[in-house]
Amino acid sequence: MMPFALACLDMAGTTVADDGLVERAFTAAVGELGVAPGSQRYLDLMDVVRATMGQSKIEVFRRLFRVEGRAQQANFAFERAYTELVGSGAVVALPGAEETFAALRAAGVRVALTTGFAQSTQDAIVAALGWADAVDVLVCPSTTVRGRPHPDMVLAAAQRTGVTDLDSVVVVGDTPADIAAGLAAKAGLVLGVLTGSGDRAALVGAGAMRILDRIGALPAVLAL
Repeated sequence: MMPFALACLDMAGTTVADDGLVERAFTAAVGELGVAPGSQRYLDLMDVVRATMGQSKIEVFRRLFRVEGRAQQANFAFERAYTELVGSGAVVALPGAEETFAALRAAGVRVALTTGFAQSTQDAIVAALGWADAVDVLVCPSTTVRGRPHPDMVLAAAQRTGVTDLDSVVVVGDTPADIAAGLAAKAGLVLGVLTGSGDRAALVGAGAMRILDRIGALPAVLAL
């Protein structure tokens, strides 16, 4: 196994337990736009939400509502609802996540956490879990960084950590969008993990080079 310099790890479903929080926050968000839970419109929207797990949330809302003002309203409501869930203690680290961060960094591998959430939500999760000093960089979609399936977050993480050889980057995520982003960035190793929304068939179909049962298996895979 070649030496790795950077691990880009997804958050919800990969290092952070989701337990349906994304869908709960989406339900609250679309409710503010008059979409009643259980209605056909709601069911249609949730089908899209489930199919686009891992992607930038504002881009998902743009796809759902097609009018920028409504998309921004829904996205704001989603981020507020998710942040409230974080504050209630509903977000926890997946088993082995913190040990994996420590093992990677002890071996000289920088750790980046990537997400489709806005920066305020990402910051709230990191603060709630006490991860501010556990990782090297946080990356999320912004005006200059596109969300998944684009490669931008992986490339931004490499730039911010001074990693120039993308063959030395490993990307791990639980959705096909995570896999697509890693492949688009030409990362040296792109892995799926089965603790989130994507199943083995979906992750393999997206091009994952290997499937992990949990994030805690990563150090052994990298022969650390």
